[in-house]
Amino acid sequence: MIPVRAPGNSGLRTLVAAAIACASPAVFGHSFGRVYNLPVPFWMYAWGATGALLASFVVVAYVVTRSPAASASAAVDLTRLRAGRWRHGRVWSRALQTLAAIPLALCIATGLWGVDSPYGNFNLTAFWIVFVLGLTYVTAMTGDLYRVANPWRGLADLGAAVTSRLRRRPAAGPALRYPVWLGYWPAVVQYLAFIWLELFGQHTPRGLAACLLVYTGITLIGAWLFGSRAWFRYADVFAVFFRQIARMSPLQWTDRRNGQRLELRWPFAATADRPAESLSALVFILLMLSSTAFDGLSDTLAWRRVLWADLYNAGLKHWIGDNPLAAFPAMRQIDRWWNSAWLLASPWIYLAVYAAFVWLSGRVVRAQIAFRRLALAFAPTLLPIALAYHFTHYYTLLQTQGVKIIQLVSDPFGFGWNLFGTADWMQRTIIPDAGTVWHVQVGLIVLGHIISVYLAHCVALRLFGTRREAAISQLPMLVLMIGLTASGLWILSQPLATAG
Repeated sequence: MIPVRAPGNSGLRTLVAAAIACASPAVFGHSFGRVYNLPVPFWMYAWGATGALLASFVVVAYVVTRSPAASASAAVDLTRLRAGRWRHGRVWSRALQTLAAIPLALCIATGLWGVDSPYGNFNLTAFWIVFVLGLTYVTAMTGDLYRVANPWRGLADLGAAVTSRLRRRPAAGPALRYPVWLGYWPAVVQYLAFIWLELFGQHTPRGLAACLLVYTGITLIGAWLFGSRAWFRYADVFAVFFRQIARMSPLQWTDRRNGQRLELRWPFAATADRPAESLSALVFILLMLSSTAFDGLSDTLAWRRVLWADLYNAGLKHWIGDNPLAAFPAMRQIDRWWNSAWLLASPWIYLAVYAAFVWLSGRVVRAQIAFRRLALAFAPTLLPIALAYHFTHYYTLLQTQGVKIIQLVSDPFGFGWNLFGTADWMQRTIIPDAGTVWHVQVGLIVLGHIISVYLAHCVALRLFGTRREAAISQLPMLVLMIGLTASGLWILSQPLATAG
């Protein structure tokens, strides 16, 4: 175990140790779960990452002369190939939605009637690991498959079709028109609720089933009120999230009257093609970044000590009692409110920092471009960083818990079944090497920031008049990228307060 050193007496050290053991469920950890000594001091990694970003900035500023979007050969139309023809896109979509509805129904059923063990029940692994994590990485490679396989949209469209048939008249339009001012704010609120449940919710099969039922009800009501098209474009958290991830994919899907158009692009090239549509879309992107960073930070020993040692010793003990053991229940409740408040504040903190650096980018070249336009234009260039953070924090769960889905499909309820003969497969837990994990994390975080530097330069070339102005305007953004890189690596290098 990590030694705990807190100011004060031994009772206070006991309080901090209890916090480390109990204050967070930490079912879905982000790092090694045990102490790992870096092969070289952290500052050397930080300076190495900084050097890599500086070198990439110089190379990009010298080599890149125009945005990829300006090139006529930026995309290869795969719909001209026989394998790329999707003229019956609606039929394929209905088939995929029907298939996707099966594991959704199974997640709810196993949660309600299966065993209450998180690792012996199908639904937690299927939802959190296969769907939330696995589909994110598949989407980054193959495009927005969720858009055509969304089971909730299939249910909404089925409900509309059944209602129309029962009434014996064509389906009417939505009951309400989706307000323009509402934008992506419903998706932002849902995303905050989703991350809160991940970090602080009770991770039981029954609890997940209840959440899925509530989410299904909200989604169907929203689609009925505002129409499926508007709801799943602006308000549904998973549809918005996967669409943002899909912007980084080399495969880009677009709707056409005669079916789907499939284009092949350079990876990440489509990310900077379009600015964020509104402030709410910008906040959603920043929340993708800040929530993952906070998830990692909140599990570290350094963060735990702030509340459980420093603030308790500084004054909380005079309010809730100076007996650490007696104060533990109250401190645990304060811990939940404390972390919830910081989670809620995280996208706004990132927004303030981001806005300051974007403002500086415009000021250093005295650009006659509205600040709002600059902020929205550069927002999508943060998506590679968000994806890198997501992958580095969570990818080990695919190795440790994701493979267990092979067993669980044969015994989804935990009743001892062996439906497909795989219940005894993959019995050994795959424990990744800590050194390998750390260096993969370092490489991916640095790579994500380098890609963002390149994309931001492409956007600057499109916005500003000359290559010189584009390069100078990116100096403040380079400082921001260096800061994000160093802070991301620092979080990953910290020992965890709870085993993940």
